[in-house]
Amino acid sequence: MLRKLSLLTAVAAVSLLTMPTLPAVAAPLSGAIFTTDSSGVPVNLNIYPTKEAVYLNGGPGLNAPDGAAGLPADTYSFQVTDPSGRTLLSSDSVDCRQFVVDASGVIQDVSASGACAHATGVDGEDGGATVQLFPYADTPNNGGVYKVWVSPTSLLDCSAPGNKNCFVPRYSKTDNFKVRDNRIVEIDTRFWAPGNPQPLDGMLATWTDTNGSTNQKYSEYNPAVLAFHEAHVEAAEQGTHLIQVSDQVNCVIDRVVSPTGTISTPTGGFVTVPVSVKNHNAGDATYFVDVYCL
Repeated sequence: MLRKLSLLTAVAAVSLLTMPTLPAVAAPLSGAIFTTDSSGVPVNLNIYPTKEAVYLNGGPGLNAPDGAAGLPADTYSFQVTDPSGRTLLSSDSVDCRQFVVDASGVIQDVSASGACAHATGVDGEDGGATVQLFPYADTPNNGGVYKVWVSPTSLLDCSAPGNKNCFVPRYSKTDNFKVRDNRIVEIDTRFWAPGNPQPLDGMLATWTDTNGSTNQKYSEYNPAVLAFHEAHVEAAEQGTHLIQVSDQVNCVIDRVVSPTGTISTPTGGFVTVPVSVKNHNAGDATYFVDVYCL
């Protein structure tokens, strides 16, 4: 019996040595993206006058505190789709829809796309490039919503379960926008501190869209874009979204109140709140998530 066990142990050891090494699973993509005009200026409610006016921007995010993370340095691809991600609206090859991000998290250029690269502008704040999303077709969504996706080019995978035109939600950042459609449907997260009559600015809320892709939003006061101390998710599509908040500087979470009035308390310093968004044809709607700090 001992000899048999020794033989089995030896065979198992050889098998382990000869097994192929499985590739490491990449972590979810960090950082944030957002849409702006060509000069990097946010557009009121992410509603644009023309499809040509929409540009992609990177960096740590609007009103982010010092030290907030931008996209990791890499070469990225982007696409424009309907909110579900099933209908590809971008009309040129994905090879033409690439850009490069440096170590600061700022978009540098579209050199990876070669001769068919998209037009660019210059962000007036950080000096990085903004990338025009056009050309893309009209959205079939009855709420007029478009969704832009960004993923590292190396992580595009047309065989991955749940991929959207080879973009894998886990490894993608998304943002929503509208063109010439003034219906307002948004998710606003507010952070309240004891003794402060106004919500706190510079607070992070992580948004997970209906496809499972994420983006980071920071609360800000910017009346020009109707931001009144909230972290904005604009043009939110119909369906269930998630807003995750965590303990951060100036806000240790006591409780979070969802748009339906449900109260959640943190587990490990985190709270995730589901937000059910109605069809845009139901009219304007703002869904508030209120975070109360200790």
